[in-house]
Amino acid sequence: MSVEFSPEALKKFEETLARYPKKEAAMLPVLYLAQQEFGHLGPEAIEYVAKLMGQAPARVHGVVSFYTMLNMKPIGRHHIQVCRTLSCALGGAEKITAFIKQKIGIEPGQTTADGRFTLSEVECLASCGTAPMMQINDDYYENLNEEKVAAILEKLT
Repeated sequence: MSVEFSPEALKKFEETLARYPKKEAAMLPVLYLAQQEFGHLGPEAIEYVAKLMGQAPARVHGVVSFYTMLNMKPIGRHHIQVCRTLSCALGGAEKITAFIKQKIGIEPGQTTADGRFTLSEVECLASCGTAPMMQINDDYYENLNEEKVAAILEKLT
């Protein structure tokens, strides 16, 4: 399978590169663009971005595997990311994760059979003052408890 940017994405790629003094400095926004274009950053997408950026595929893979916002495999329609770093851990993130696991029937790193949810445990989402918190797609949910999480999950279609 071969992946390639659409003409629109290729234009965005060129515009992105123009904003940076060095091509490799654009790596994260280019990877995010590729993820939007291809749905996730599998081996073919990583090779394609590496070629576009003039980088070794191993270097691009290293960046993709480091950042939790970049996905190496397909994810569900609702990507639930529960913060597990210190503030959230102290605020009860483990309990929130356990509750979500029970409600949707999957473990962190898994996607429901219907493709509706993916559950991930991630490092700091920069909302330490409102712990525990989670991010679902691009939305933050803070000061969580089981009742709030149940209401949030109920609203997701």
